[in-house]
Amino acid sequence: MTKPTLDIQLKTLPTAPGVYQYYDVKDNLIYVGKAKNLKKRVSSYFTKTHDNGKTRVLVRKITNIKHIVVATETDALLLENNLIKKYQPRYNVLLKDDKSYPWICIKNERFPRVFSTRRVFKDGSEYFGPYTSMKTVSTLLDLIRGLYHLRTCNYHLSEENINKGKYKVCLEYHLGNCKGPCEGLESETEYHENIQAIKEILKGNFKDSLTLFKTQMKTYATNMAFEQAQKIKDKIEVLENYQAKSTIVNPKISNVDVFSIMSDEGYGYVNFLQLSYGAIIRSHTLEIKKKLDETDLELLELVITEIRQRFHSNSKEIYVPFKVDLGDDIKITVPKLGDKKHILDLSLRNAKYYRMERFKQIKITDPDRHVNRIMAQMKADLRLPEEPRHIECFDNSNIQGTHPVAACVVFKNGKPSKRDYRHFNIKTVVGPDDFASMEEVVYRRYKRLLDEERPLPQLIIIDGGKGQLSSAVKSLDSLNLRGKIAIIGIAKRLEELFYPDDPIPLYLDKKSETLRIIQQLRNEAHRFGIEHHRNKRSKTALNTELETIQGIGEKTVIDLLKHFKSSKRVANAKLDELEEIVGVSRAEKIYNYFHKK
Repeated sequence: MTKPTLDIQLKTLPTAPGVYQYYDVKDNLIYVGKAKNLKKRVSSYFTKTHDNGKTRVLVRKITNIKHIVVATETDALLLENNLIKKYQPRYNVLLKDDKSYPWICIKNERFPRVFSTRRVFKDGSEYFGPYTSMKTVSTLLDLIRGLYHLRTCNYHLSEENINKGKYKVCLEYHLGNCKGPCEGLESETEYHENIQAIKEILKGNFKDSLTLFKTQMKTYATNMAFEQAQKIKDKIEVLENYQAKSTIVNPKISNVDVFSIMSDEGYGYVNFLQLSYGAIIRSHTLEIKKKLDETDLELLELVITEIRQRFHSNSKEIYVPFKVDLGDDIKITVPKLGDKKHILDLSLRNAKYYRMERFKQIKITDPDRHVNRIMAQMKADLRLPEEPRHIECFDNSNIQGTHPVAACVVFKNGKPSKRDYRHFNIKTVVGPDDFASMEEVVYRRYKRLLDEERPLPQLIIIDGGKGQLSSAVKSLDSLNLRGKIAIIGIAKRLEELFYPDDPIPLYLDKKSETLRIIQQLRNEAHRFGIEHHRNKRSKTALNTELETIQGIGEKTVIDLLKHFKSSKRVANAKLDELEEIVGVSRAEKIYNYFHKK
C-alpha cells in the first residue's frame, strides 16, 4: 500500500481526542503529542508560523503521521506519557525524566496500608491509577480515611508480633482514626472487609460508599450537627463527579496483545495494541485486500501471526473479539465486560477511524475505486440485482394545499447530477393528493424517457411511505417497467425503507454510507421541490399584482418580466424605460400605479 502524502494525511485526520506521532524520512519516531482534536492540533503545525526555531526544524523533518484515537483528553495525556517514556523521541523533553503520574497503592501485607506513590513495584500489591492530579489522589485518600479506619504506621503486623505485644497504639488510635490492629484490637477479617470496600471505590463503584455517606449525613442532620453533615455532603459531591481511573491504563493487564477487525466488501482492517505493564506502548493498523470472500476469522488469524512476527511480540495472551486458533502456546481471551472489554473496544475504534481515513484518502487519490466500493456496498445493503449507478428520487411539495409540484433529483455514481434534475407541475390532480400526484409524475417521467429512448435508472427512491410507493408502482406497471427498475420508499421520520409487496421495512445502520446517500438524495429532492414551489408562489403573486393594474393584460406582464426580470425592477423603472417596452399609454398606467402606491 502506498503511503499517503502529508497533505492527504492532514485532510483525513479525525476530530477525536488522541495522541499523534511524527516520523522522519528514516521512519524514526521524532515527536509524540496529545490533542483534544487531532485534526485541528496536527494541522496547526503546518499552517502557523512558528517563532521557535526548534519547532520549525521539527516540521521540516516530518514525513509521516500516525495517531491513536482515545476516548477522553485524560486518556490522551496518559498515553502520551507512556509513549514518550517508552521511545524517548528526539523532540520530546518534558516527560523524559523519572517523574511519573501518581498511583494509589494497597500494600500487599497482613493489614494493608493505603497510600499514594509514583513508583510501581511488582510485589503483589495492588495499584490503582495513574491519576493526572495529585489533588485528586489526596481527595480520594481523605475520603477513604474519613470513611474507614486504616493504620498509617509501617509496623510489621504479623500474628506473632501482635501476640508478643511488640507494638503499642499511637495517637491515631486515640484520635479515632485507627482501631488498633497493632494490639489486636481489630480483627484481620474486619480490616479486610474495609479494604474490599476501598477497592470498589477505587474501581469507580461508589454505590455502597455513597449509601453509607448519605446515611451518615442524615444522622448528623437529625442530630443538628449541620457542620459535619455539610462536610459529608461535600464528599458525596466529589465522589459522584469523579471518575476513578483511566480506561487506557490498568496495571493488572500486562504483556498482552489486543487485536480487533472490521471489514467491507474488498478489504479488512486489523488494529493491534500492545500493552506492557498495563500501558499501551504501540498501536498499528493493517489493511488487507481480500482475494476471495474471506471471513473476518480467516483474516484475523492470518494477520495476528504476521503482526506478531513483524513487531517481535512474545506476549503469552491476546484479546480478540471472537475465538481464533493460534495453537496451544497462546492464551486466547474474548473479553465481555470490564477493563479488558474497554481495551478491545478502543482497538476496534482505532480500526474504524483508520478505515474512515482510508476512504477519505482514496476519494482524493483514487475516485474510481471509491465509487466502485460505494456502489458495491449499496447493491449489497439494498438487495439490488445490479449496482445503482443511476438513481432518481421523487418528492411532492404542496404547502398548505396550494400550487402542487413535484421534484425529481438524479444521482450518478453516488453524486448529484444537477443538469438532470426535473420539476413537475401537477396537471391531472385537483387539490392536495400526494398519492395521485406521485402516480402522475412517475408516469410522466418514465413515459418520456421511454419515448425518447433515454437510459432508465437502476433504482427509484420515493420520498414517502407505503402509500406513495404503491402509487409509483402503479405507474411502473402501466408502463411495463415493473421488475425492470428497482424501487423503494423511505419513510420521513424513522428511516424505514419499504419494498413493494413486503410489509416489513428494512432498517440500515445509521452510520452506513448507503443510508447517508439515500438521505442526501431525499434532502436534495426536498430542497429542489421547495425551491420550485416557492418560485411558483412568488411568480403567481407577482403576476397577480401586475395584472390588477387597469388596462394591463397577460401579454404586457410577460413582456415586462422578460425585460426587467422581476416586479421590483418594474416598480422602480423610470417612465421612459417603461415606454420603450410597452408604449406611452400603458407605461403611464404602470408608473402611476406604483408611484401612487
